[in-house]
Amino acid sequence: MRDLPVDEAVTLADLSRDPYPIYKRMRAETPVVRMAQTKRILVTKADLTKWIKENPEIFSSDDPTTPMKPAFQAHTLMRKDGDEHRAERMAMQPAFSPKVIRTDWGELYRKIAEDYVGRLPRGETVDLFTDLCGPVAARILAHMLGLEEATDAQMQDWSQRLIDGAGNFGYDPALFEASDAANAQMNALFDRLIPRHQSEPNNSAFSVMLNAKNPIPLSQMYANIKIAIGGGINEPRDALATIVYGLLTNPDQFEEVKRRDLWMDAFEEGVRWVAPIQVSGRRTTQEVQIGDYLIGPEERVMTIQASANRDEAIFGDDGEEYNVFRDKHPHQSFGSGPHHCAGAHVARRTLGEIMLPLLFDRFPNMTLERPQDVVWSGFGFRGPLNLPVTLN
Repeated sequence: MRDLPVDEAVTLADLSRDPYPIYKRMRAETPVVRMAQTKRILVTKADLTKWIKENPEIFSSDDPTTPMKPAFQAHTLMRKDGDEHRAERMAMQPAFSPKVIRTDWGELYRKIAEDYVGRLPRGETVDLFTDLCGPVAARILAHMLGLEEATDAQMQDWSQRLIDGAGNFGYDPALFEASDAANAQMNALFDRLIPRHQSEPNNSAFSVMLNAKNPIPLSQMYANIKIAIGGGINEPRDALATIVYGLLTNPDQFEEVKRRDLWMDAFEEGVRWVAPIQVSGRRTTQEVQIGDYLIGPEERVMTIQASANRDEAIFGDDGEEYNVFRDKHPHQSFGSGPHHCAGAHVARRTLGEIMLPLLFDRFPNMTLERPQDVVWSGFGFRGPLNLPVTLN
């Protein structure tokens, strides 16, 4: 058994700026490697990342050193396993069930999407990231969670502060100060909303949890809502921006997708190409072999789904490219095992079935004149920070 290699050169700044060449090199040379700056073991091959996520008894989600705990001021369901994780996950699940999506949310999704797309000015150049992707994700989520009183700007601000804190592996105090302020604002809103949800029950996540026959503790309800705010805006926002970028920078694919209504294929390829959630943390509960290396107990392991989604063993030599028409293989953007993303079918419905066809029906000749002006960023969570398009 070989000694585990240590990478002292790669920094979080490198991975935030452009991780993909680094992950490609790691897959080829050091698919299991300790990254000195994060004090965590990075795993970049698809078969290994999937196996790790599907074996929680060996690779626990409960990592007491994760920055998620101070960011959310709670031990959230994302960091729990077994019955404890299942109980909290199921407390929210009725709000996201296929039946409730059909009866409560489906038509609402469409109305919100039509409203926000309808506000965009034909013939002008706008930043689609700030003018559509973020606000529409925020408004849909606010309704699903039962936080309609929160503005789009508040929802987006809270989400970003939580995400920045959860990805604060360098433990920058300023980022935790920002997430603390967001927590205080969210807690105050949740406190105000309790009487309404108790007197007027509905199928929103907050109302479902408050009015459950055997409710979980209020503190965990708050933590669950914050988890949904953290991921439920950034993920669809970044996915939508990524897909639009992928289509507009591949005009031949764009034309064929429009001609054949392949919006769901465009969606799946977009979230494979740039996974909105790039990495996931686990803690080893025992000595275990990962690839060619023996890893001891209580080690912190990071599965890099951003890398797994481009693994040459599955996606061939063009995994770095956006290609709607590639051979279909499962990607890992929504996770595997017990922590598979609860909002995956919501994202597919809102983006693949509603938003993409609606957006390009209204602006079929949308263009991105200067792709080089789009700024991409993020280690834990990744997407474009801007998307200047002309709405033709």
